[in-house]
Amino acid sequence: MIVRAKAPLRLGLAGGGTDVSPYSDTYGGCVLNASIDMHAYTTIEPLPNGGLEFVAKDLQQSFSAPTGAAVPLEGALMLHKAVHARVVHDFMGGRRSLPVRVTTYSDAPPGSGLGTSSTLVVSILAAYQELLKLPLGDYDLAKLAYDIERRDCGLSGGKQDQYAATFGGVNFMEFSADDKVVINPLRIREPILNELHSRMLLYYTGQSRESAKIIDDQIRAVSTDNRQSVDSMHEVKRIAFEMKERLLKNDLDGVTDLFRSSWEAKKKMAASISNADIERAAGVAMDAGAQAVKVSGAGGGGFMIILTNPTQKLDVQRALADTGGQFVRFNFVSQGVQTWAR
Repeated sequence: MIVRAKAPLRLGLAGGGTDVSPYSDTYGGCVLNASIDMHAYTTIEPLPNGGLEFVAKDLQQSFSAPTGAAVPLEGALMLHKAVHARVVHDFMGGRRSLPVRVTTYSDAPPGSGLGTSSTLVVSILAAYQELLKLPLGDYDLAKLAYDIERRDCGLSGGKQDQYAATFGGVNFMEFSADDKVVINPLRIREPILNELHSRMLLYYTGQSRESAKIIDDQIRAVSTDNRQSVDSMHEVKRIAFEMKERLLKNDLDGVTDLFRSSWEAKKKMAASISNADIERAAGVAMDAGAQAVKVSGAGGGGFMIILTNPTQKLDVQRALADTGGQFVRFNFVSQGVQTWAR
């Protein structure tokens, strides 16, 4: 039997960064995000003759080991190794190995700001769930994916990506101490989503970045009680609550205003969130008629979300044609991670 899975990437609309500990544990965090039709894909094939194979087609990386070999969580394809190790440890009843070939690829590169790495973990884990019929609900799946990435692998980051990939759709997520997470799916009427989509451009800056370094800056700011950074996180959180209300009430001009304010507040959370190239591209977009810009995810590069009047989209695209990035078409999707077998 061959098992496949795909999990959607997401756009961070508001509140990003407040889902990161220790801020979320101390003050409570919230995030507004929306999943899109870009995905992380996984195929798992059992290997009857034993062995273990991991292949990341998009990264052009691979790893193999004999049955029962110790596989340290380091080097290439650490996420693939970590998911396999946790599945064997937690669900295989003491068996030392599970001989499989795991092949993956994503529609966006790591460091893109769309939650690629966390979404990949959800996709891989969901494929194992389908293969082994693991008793995991949506919250269980997202929480386990978070534990694997943040605790087993020690990679810094927040909580929103695993839940966005698992649940799909437009969600208002709340995070508090003791890993408490509440997912509030928003029932946005289709005309509202159509209008929001018509105002959006998704622009890849061409710069991949290591989000963990930026997030470490935020963690240090909270841990040392850097008042500017902490107050900025409070403001980002407040804007997320207000943006949710304005979106539900079809006040998209208000959403645009908050988008602009959210980006200005987010840049004060850590110096590494923006840079000269991002500011230059944002300035070109605004000069061409854009109404708001914001980098999705931790910042520092990756994808930029641009809001503009739909009649001026082409003006913005033409203005940014020579800045080294590229525009990517997308649509919102309501479905979270999906699995199937053949």
